[in-house]
Amino acid sequence: MSDVMTAPRAKVEEKLFQNRYLVDAGRPHIKVRPHTTPSASLLSMVTLCPAGCYSKSESGQVEVAADGCLECGTCRIVTRKTGEVEWNYPRGGFGVLYKFG
Repeated sequence: MSDVMTAPRAKVEEKLFQNRYLVDAGRPHIKVRPHTTPSASLLSMVTLCPAGCYSKSESGQVEVAADGCLECGTCRIVTRKTGEVEWNYPRGGFGVLYKFG
């Protein structure tokens, strides 16, 4: 059996920890538009976002903390029809810095 098959595998969380994120203070690239009741699509982002950027507040509103966003576009696709998420690429030099490409 080869060494590749027997070597311990790194967990996804361990690999993600290697990435770095340069925060553009005061200029988040993701914003949740004001809403009284979040749609099912927006609520699903609390569990679907791979970086865990979305959370539900005590008042039932969905909030986003763009720090640590992987810029994968999941929120753009999921909320495409409702338009509840405003997403733009971060300014040059800011955002996620992938260690493994």
